[in-house]
Amino acid sequence: MFTLEFFTGTEMTDIKKTQHEEWSSRFAFILAATGSAVGLGNIWKFPYITGENGGGAFVLVYVLCVALIGIPIMMAETLLGRRSRQNPVNTMVLLTEEAQADKNWHYLGWMGITAGFLILSYYSVIAGWASAYVLKAFFGSFFSADAIEIKGIFYDFIASPIQLIFWHTLFMVSTMWIVAQGVSNGLEKSVRFLMPGLCLLLILLVAYAMTTSGYFQGLNFLFRPDFSKLTPGSVLTAMGQAFFTLSLGMGSVMVYGSYLPKSVSIAKASIIIASADTIVALLAGIIIFPIVFTHNLHPDSGPGLIFQTLPIAFGSMTGGWLFGILFFVMLVFAALTSSIALIEPAVAWLVEGKGLTRKKACIWSGLATWLLGFGTIFSFNNWSTFKIFDRSIFELLDYLTANLMLPIGGFCIAVFAGWIMKPHHSEEELNLPKPSHHLWKILVCYVAPLAVFLVFLHVIGIL
Repeated sequence: MFTLEFFTGTEMTDIKKTQHEEWSSRFAFILAATGSAVGLGNIWKFPYITGENGGGAFVLVYVLCVALIGIPIMMAETLLGRRSRQNPVNTMVLLTEEAQADKNWHYLGWMGITAGFLILSYYSVIAGWASAYVLKAFFGSFFSADAIEIKGIFYDFIASPIQLIFWHTLFMVSTMWIVAQGVSNGLEKSVRFLMPGLCLLLILLVAYAMTTSGYFQGLNFLFRPDFSKLTPGSVLTAMGQAFFTLSLGMGSVMVYGSYLPKSVSIAKASIIIASADTIVALLAGIIIFPIVFTHNLHPDSGPGLIFQTLPIAFGSMTGGWLFGILFFVMLVFAALTSSIALIEPAVAWLVEGKGLTRKKACIWSGLATWLLGFGTIFSFNNWSTFKIFDRSIFELLDYLTANLMLPIGGFCIAVFAGWIMKPHHSEEELNLPKPSHHLWKILVCYVAPLAVFLVFLHVIGIL
């Protein structure tokens, strides 16, 4: 059992017991938070939106956005979690009272928990696709298949509710089993295995990409900026991807920060995490685009790039059976490290707010998430004609979370940490030299909120 300073008035004075554990080291926190950030967004989404937005210039803008927007907000969200040592809801209640601010700020904690819960409900379904494709690759389903056959495999698969339910269930059970083990025995041990495994698979696949005839063409596309292909929409897309890929605004970073020992530098950890997340995204591009160009495929194939385009290459290239398996195993690993972070805020709230044991909290939150996932499953088949606001259930959940809840959450985190918290409280948590702290204040008070606000206007169609 750990302790938490509790405050009355403006300063923390008393000691309150909390059910929080801590990461065993800075390295454990970095692995876990990097795992939270690294997911389908890096390996599935980043390559296809890079392909759609012309390559190198888009990548350059993306990297700048990670540095100027992502890192300051990650530092802000982490310091909020560590200062309170509570789940996101209790964090905002306690810190709002400490700052003597409007009590409605506690809704920010609720929004983060809700966003993570909703995202995991459909994230698990897509991760189930990746799990199924490991088996398809293993049994040679892609061998010598052309584009029409690969497309048929994909559409036959998502048209089967039974198959989707099976893989969704398997992935959710795996996620909740890990989370049920706790911070040290579950979250920490899993990422100590999954993240090195993910890195090893990335290195193996990069080594293979280097042997392809399209390797240098892929690198040229990814890293040589052609600013004529960059549009205002591309800049805002890069900004949004930089924000979302770091898992900001959904409570994950806040609750992971609440397990962070006081001795760990938030700034250094945030920089390392953001750098590792960006490197994984770039490595995914280095793997995918040489394969795409080698086999005369189209880099702007959109969301189907992985499930409908790459299997064509795996089915025809030398060693494709092995590398197809490795690629989809890597995708599953990345999805799993993110899924445990998505549900952890809800589990922490049930444990600390409702007094449930961790295992019971996992059962109830996992069951609710699993049931909600049926809406996504059926939106691809039996309920494909059912629309809400002209969107399927899957499309509505994706739009509600990625386009509305996360930008609002990130904006509010930046505003609260930069404008609402008392300056000496953020200084105490960050413990930075004055010039570095002033730079962070400028970024979190002005640059990040304005950028996130522009992203929000873009995604709702105003800008």
